[in-house]
Amino acid sequence: MPHLDPDRLSLLALYDDWLDEDGREHLGSCSVCSEDYAALRRAVSAVKTTPDASSLEAPGPHVWAGIHRELGLSTAVQEDPLATVRDAPGTRPQPGAAPQPQPAQQPGAAQEPGVAPVHERAPDQPVSLDARRRTAAWWQRPGTWLAAAAAATVLVAGATVWSLNQATTPLAQAELTPLAQHSATGSAKVVEAADGSRTLEVKLSKDEAQGYQEVWLIAPDLSRLVSLGVMNSDSGTFAVPAGLELADFPIVDVSDEPVDGNPAHSSVSIVRGTLNT
Repeated sequence: MPHLDPDRLSLLALYDDWLDEDGREHLGSCSVCSEDYAALRRAVSAVKTTPDASSLEAPGPHVWAGIHRELGLSTAVQEDPLATVRDAPGTRPQPGAAPQPQPAQQPGAAQEPGVAPVHERAPDQPVSLDARRRTAAWWQRPGTWLAAAAAATVLVAGATVWSLNQATTPLAQAELTPLAQHSATGSAKVVEAADGSRTLEVKLSKDEAQGYQEVWLIAPDLSRLVSLGVMNSDSGTFAVPAGLELADFPIVDVSDEPVDGNPAHSSVSIVRGTLNT
């Protein structure tokens, strides 16, 4: 049996019930498909899992110092912007990180854009947590990082839904059976993209060509045929010409073509099947 279609594996990873019995049996015996499925399940679990905010850590002051140094920033932004976050209750401190003193605000000094002014207070007057949060810039507030993480999760989930909505729609499919002295088997299906374009996806169990494989769509009476292209491996995807009626060319044929420069069909077919249009 050919490998499972990526769309079917994606739906199985999302809903866990999108395969028939034969598909599940193949998934249990095929290491390639099972590895792909496991990777998709990890991605889905990561999107659906609610992050544990208690395990988040604010990076130590050395991180901002390194960023400041590598980017060559000015002294006006030398202060670690996450100092307030590390001091907030519930934030786990970095091991070995020393408390960072906060420079006093000079009366009448100009405020940086985007930072609320700091009012004067008595030297021995404690600063409340609410006051510190009000004077902190947006990137210094602990809730901002949680909101950003939640927003990233929503974006990933939205991208997953969008990709499923953009997935191609199967129009027809066929089982490919061997002809003459050949033993390869396979499948073919025509899918339509969101923009209306169509492609033929062909998968074979092996490549038995003595020359090279060419994929064709043929009329029921075998009097007319259209070449879709050369298949250099045991699978391939080919554009279906716009305006071509599948009912007029329902037979999928993979031929063994000699390297003789003759564009006509060699009359040696490896596999053939009829699309269920």
